[in-house]
Amino acid sequence: MHIDFDSLRGIGLSQAIVSRLGAEGIPPGLRLARVTETQRDCLTLHDGHEDHLARPTHRLHAVLQARDAPPTVGDWVLAGPDDHGAWWVHERLDPVTQIARRANDGRRQQLASNVDTALLVMGLDLDFNPRRAERYIATVRAAGVAPVVVLTKADIAAHGAQRVDELRHRLPASVPVVAVDGTSDSARVALWSWLGEGQTLVLLGASGAGKSTLTNTLIGDDVQSTGGVRQGDGRGKHTTTARSLHFCTGGACIIDTPGLRTWRPDADAASLAATFDDVEALAGGCRFRDCRHDGEPGCAVRAAVAADRLSNYRKLLRDAQRGESTPLERIALRRKWKAIGKAGSERTREKRR
Repeated sequence: MHIDFDSLRGIGLSQAIVSRLGAEGIPPGLRLARVTETQRDCLTLHDGHEDHLARPTHRLHAVLQARDAPPTVGDWVLAGPDDHGAWWVHERLDPVTQIARRANDGRRQQLASNVDTALLVMGLDLDFNPRRAERYIATVRAAGVAPVVVLTKADIAAHGAQRVDELRHRLPASVPVVAVDGTSDSARVALWSWLGEGQTLVLLGASGAGKSTLTNTLIGDDVQSTGGVRQGDGRGKHTTTARSLHFCTGGACIIDTPGLRTWRPDADAASLAATFDDVEALAGGCRFRDCRHDGEPGCAVRAAVAADRLSNYRKLLRDAQRGESTPLERIALRRKWKAIGKAGSERTREKRR
């Protein structure tokens, strides 16, 4: 098995990926490559030297469709040309990590694969939303990815320093919070610790937060189009419409993504609860083992955690529990609350009579 480690390390190859190859290694005629962009019927691959347009074989397409797991930016694949020079993807290696969300219909939508660090980008202007930052942190941690909160527009935002302090006090100390000017080279210096050779980062955040601008700054080239925000609410205009992977001169890989305004977590309630490590650590001091931190006597969490953060924690768990329930359970729950609502309306009418 021959692997060009020197070339592939520059596009994010790690020992964990190599271990996915198994004892058989790479079959003759194929090579290891990484998915840098996905289109409807083809993929853009990079083999450490150059790009190739490729299509999944019919067999692989059927396998991935049966698993509801389409190819994702950041995937590692085994691909090669046929006798006519057309490239085909024959195998996809199981991802080491994968960040995904649930669509409104419950389907799983993969966002990025084989990621080491998620840069959770949020503007210090009207985009500033601590609750959304907490949801992002919980979701990427549940996927086994390290979060870094990046607050952009530090050079122009009013009350920027106050908002940075607010978020640092609200979030656990284990989550780095970095304020940057996304247009300045100083942003690359501030984030240098996460830009080492072989590292893969994904930028996640709402439209207009400055993800594409930051991507261009970290790479040192204008590889992504950028746009302004609306004056009324500070929202962006979805300048980036597809996920794509880019390479930094220092050896790191950066995946830029379209804006995310809503994000239903793709994780169970237990995994998400564990990501709120401050709540989990304090829960051991509660009087009751099954304390929900919602009015029970002797709760050690309510006294130490901000009420808004605790409310967001409970809402996140409710969302996850709804995602875990079956269609029949969701129907039964709707019926239950419908009956409760009718009973309440009836009591109100009786009082009025």
